[in-house]
Amino acid sequence: MSPRRKEKRVVAVAGAAALVAVGLNLAFSAVAAHRRRKRQELPGFTAQVNLSATEINRLSDRIIAKSKETYDAVAAVPLDKVSFANAIAPLAELDAQQFPLVQACLLPRMVSPSADVCRASAEAEKRLDSHFLLCRQREDVYRVVKAFTERGERIGPEATRFVQCLVREFERNGAKLTQTKRKEMEKLRSHINDLNLKYIQNVSDFTKFLVLSEEELAGMPLEFLKDLEETDGKRKVLLTSYHVTPILEHCKVGSTRKLVAVAYGQKGGKQNVAILEKLVQIRHRLARLLGYPNYSDFAIEPRMPMTSRKVLEFLEEMSEQLSDIANRELGLLKDLKMKEEGDAQFGMEDLLYYMKRAEQHKVDLDIGEIKRYFPVQLVISGMLKMFQDLFALRFEEIKDVEVWHDTVRLFSVWDASSSDHMGYFFLDIFSREGKYGHTCVVALQNGCMCSNGTHKVPVAVLLSQCPKEFGGNSALLRFPEVVRIFHEFSHVVHHISNRATFSRFSGLRLEGDFAEIPSLLLENWCYESVSLKMMSGFHQDITKSVTSEACQSLKRRRDMFAGLKLKQEILLCLVDQIIHTSEDVDIDDLIKDLHPKVMLGIPLLEGTSPASCFPRIAVGYDAVCYSYIWSEVFAADLFATKFKDDLLNQHAGLRFRNKVLAPGGSKDPLEIITDYLGREPSLQPFIQSRTRNTL
Repeated sequence: MSPRRKEKRVVAVAGAAALVAVGLNLAFSAVAAHRRRKRQELPGFTAQVNLSATEINRLSDRIIAKSKETYDAVAAVPLDKVSFANAIAPLAELDAQQFPLVQACLLPRMVSPSADVCRASAEAEKRLDSHFLLCRQREDVYRVVKAFTERGERIGPEATRFVQCLVREFERNGAKLTQTKRKEMEKLRSHINDLNLKYIQNVSDFTKFLVLSEEELAGMPLEFLKDLEETDGKRKVLLTSYHVTPILEHCKVGSTRKLVAVAYGQKGGKQNVAILEKLVQIRHRLARLLGYPNYSDFAIEPRMPMTSRKVLEFLEEMSEQLSDIANRELGLLKDLKMKEEGDAQFGMEDLLYYMKRAEQHKVDLDIGEIKRYFPVQLVISGMLKMFQDLFALRFEEIKDVEVWHDTVRLFSVWDASSSDHMGYFFLDIFSREGKYGHTCVVALQNGCMCSNGTHKVPVAVLLSQCPKEFGGNSALLRFPEVVRIFHEFSHVVHHISNRATFSRFSGLRLEGDFAEIPSLLLENWCYESVSLKMMSGFHQDITKSVTSEACQSLKRRRDMFAGLKLKQEILLCLVDQIIHTSEDVDIDDLIKDLHPKVMLGIPLLEGTSPASCFPRIAVGYDAVCYSYIWSEVFAADLFATKFKDDLLNQHAGLRFRNKVLAPGGSKDPLEIITDYLGREPSLQPFIQSRTRNTL
């Protein structure tokens, strides 16, 4: 019997677990039955779409009730009678059955045209988040799960990993703490949430502006100047990225660039620096309460590096490897400044301007003209064909199916060789009022094996805000939008390729480091002629694809000054790691000290405080800012080693699908990548790919 079949049998157990599972299946089926009658039957798909506000409220009530019932049943198991069947399998089955129902409640907030439905969905999200947090903190359930780990019952490797994840999630949420310490943890987390909101609010509430003359704005495009509000014959410049970035890229007046950069670098003010320092102190207290030496080790433990020491070593090595090329890049920029402004000191306010000047000289590319080669429908059809060809998949559109808007399309996915059904995806890509404003992927259902032997297939939704056709004219995408949609659709394919037994190991529930690697790998196809031509065609004559020269220019534009750009990112990642591994760090002093060391002698711009206006450190990416660079390094190694010489090699694509995408989180991600490469991943392919075309 294959290992995979053994894993299935571990979950599809008999006895008490089967009775619990049957109860869950009946309850969840009853909740969804009336909705299924209203839409075409889709094998393996129980996720719901198009719920009303009342249905969302009722469904969220039932989810919470059934979840509590299952957790109570597990908690009631005597510790000397604990087994996989009565302690672990019910929790695995609960996750498998509940996930699509939870997503049915949450998706409408992002896509529904009804304000009432959106409100009900947002309220359901709050209630469900609060409930599931309480579940993860249940000490009585944790005791039972922990008792199972001590019994030595033989289970398969994927089931073992599932149990390990359960234990870790309980412990990271304080389940093994005393009641007194758990209350302290809750206070700390509440304080952290309050400070996070204050930090973001201070940045959002920053309304200062500058009033500049046209002479001070010399070099700015006429269209930009026309959009600025006039005040006493001058122009009002808001200190937002929409105004600041164009000025730093195009304004010829060095003193204006510096004035704008300094003002923008003070957005959060001293108040936000104080908030961030307080946040760091509280995070360290939280980590120590949970048994970790510092907050960084707590944040990184479930990720690929596992320790803060590994991350610091990675960042320091990366910075050192980039120093030579970054020095050459900086030398070129200094020469350009010398020619244009004379013997003036080069500062941070000059980076974007002279990078743009160098790009104009070295890259023959008209961004406005390039856009004409990317009609929305052509990009989507070319992208779908490419993924089918590369990964041996077949997409079939399903008509006359219930969706939440008439522009939404649904596809089923099949293995092109075996004709096995793999899953479904929705495309909701056109803009409309009230819809979530960014390109992203949402999982509606995870692929998994249920206790009764049935298989739930993965289901995903790709959301975007592409323009619609107007007056018979093709809607066009800017090239960054093409890359973004391609990147996100890679997540769709990752999700649908998942063949893990447990819902917990879905392709969209992975640790951030690993989840981004396939999509960053596949972004490379957007910069290669053979693949980009498949997604392009002149809007008035789609038989004319983008030229090979334009493809090369796009890649060159991406890679220009990669050394300096990465150095800037590494600087902020180092600050993030150091403050979250050390006690009582003066953040402003740390940045002033690190800045010239990492940025090749360029000092921090006097009067600025990056710590006051860098939300990633404060909220969402605290102690894990390194993650994106980490993922880029792994993706570059995979591309250079396995795909670069034959982009559309289906054998290579199928092997990647089976070896890297299919396991999801059921195996250690570093083990998956190392096994696929046949060696430890290396920095060199990333350094070489990003710096080959930089000058």
